[in-house]
Amino acid sequence: MRSLMNSSQNEGSRIAKVIARAGIASRRKAEAMIIQGRVAVNGTKINAPNLNVSPADKITVDGTSLPNRDETRLWKFYKPIGSVVTSSDEKGRTTIFEFLPKDLPRVMPVGRLDLNSEGLLLLTNNGELKRVLELPSTGWTRKYRVRAKGVANDKSLNSLRNGLELDGERFRPIDISLDRQVGMNAWYTVGIREGRNREIRRAMKSIGLLVNRLIRISFGPFSLSNMQAGEISEIRRKIVRDQLGGHFDKDEWNAIPKNSGPRRNTPSIRRNAPKEKIRGHRR
Repeated sequence: MRSLMNSSQNEGSRIAKVIARAGIASRRKAEAMIIQGRVAVNGTKINAPNLNVSPADKITVDGTSLPNRDETRLWKFYKPIGSVVTSSDEKGRTTIFEFLPKDLPRVMPVGRLDLNSEGLLLLTNNGELKRVLELPSTGWTRKYRVRAKGVANDKSLNSLRNGLELDGERFRPIDISLDRQVGMNAWYTVGIREGRNREIRRAMKSIGLLVNRLIRISFGPFSLSNMQAGEISEIRRKIVRDQLGGHFDKDEWNAIPKNSGPRRNTPSIRRNAPKEKIRGHRR
């Protein structure tokens, strides 16, 4: 077995990246694990993430060896309203993982949707892909159908389009268009690029609009289409590779067979969901 000192700093990949590729955690969480002393390389615990490792190095997390690296995969999932995006919840609330098929490999959500939001959530088994998809620099717009109580004029909507500052936090310009007004409620199409915590709800509240339904309908080139709440569908690997070729480390594609199609569309448990029809999206 190679010693830790023999691990070259000029070859291989950063250890947090390798852990993320294995689907153990995102790169950020992997770095935290390293700092906490939970990771060992060739039998020696490390506490700093600035280490490159090669395939010959033996890496363990909490005493367990990394699993064999699986091919990179990506799924679309319709997050139901009332579920939380976490593997376990201290308050006993329903989590998204209760809707996923039992034979699904270990997956991580790309970004978040809050408890009262629903719609498209991407899932992946590759922590490095998760990191890339979450980066603002990737430049992908997240689009939403939003129902809000209140009436807004062009001036107030333009304040969102131009970007605004709330509680000392600067928001990037928000794409927003009014689709229809019915009494005191209106439907809007909203596009954002960062996805900060409750960004849409906070921004719309600042101009007197109270969001009472929020559905993510697309994330970059991937759309919700006609999926139903609780449903999951794998995205074809060729599509993932084509869409991310300019963003994702070339080495990551080595695990994706060039001619492979999707394993199968994996149906999930479906919970009761509102039957209200939404223009542009069939429920």
